[in-house]
Amino acid sequence: MPATDRRPTADAGPTDRVPPFRFSARSRVDIAETDLGAVVYYARYPHHIDRAVLAYRRHLGIPPLGPEGHHFVVRSLHIDYLASARFDDEIEAFVRVSDLGRSSHTMEARLERIADGEPGGAPLATATLVLVGLAGYGGRPSRVPEAMRVAIEGFEGAAGP
Repeated sequence: MPATDRRPTADAGPTDRVPPFRFSARSRVDIAETDLGAVVYYARYPHHIDRAVLAYRRHLGIPPLGPEGHHFVVRSLHIDYLASARFDDEIEAFVRVSDLGRSSHTMEARLERIADGEPGGAPLATATLVLVGLAGYGGRPSRVPEAMRVAIEGFEGAAGP
């Protein structure tokens, strides 16, 4: 892909560069995500995390909105902002499932700036996201489907998340 390509979402897939994370997705900061100083507005960081989470699910064969009878809803999101991203920065979001419960799972994320095509190393933000599966939107919590549990545990490692 030429260096001038400005697609908002670039490559995503398995990685071993930032343990314990085993998956990452790259995206680019758009002008609409910034303030007058071209610094990313704090409420836009979850957008980059969401892109990586959706790519993670697709990679594992999990429907992006959740398997039948187990629709994903966000229960909580905690973000620590560590540095500012700016307009046109390329960002790499690392994601992993750190806990897999009966009806929910917890994901961790780490956002890094990519400079000159190489990861920057220092995080822009770290986050913890708790997702609960519901039988239907507005419904009661549902058990994590076995196929989803097997896919996550198989990807994250034999010892589990």
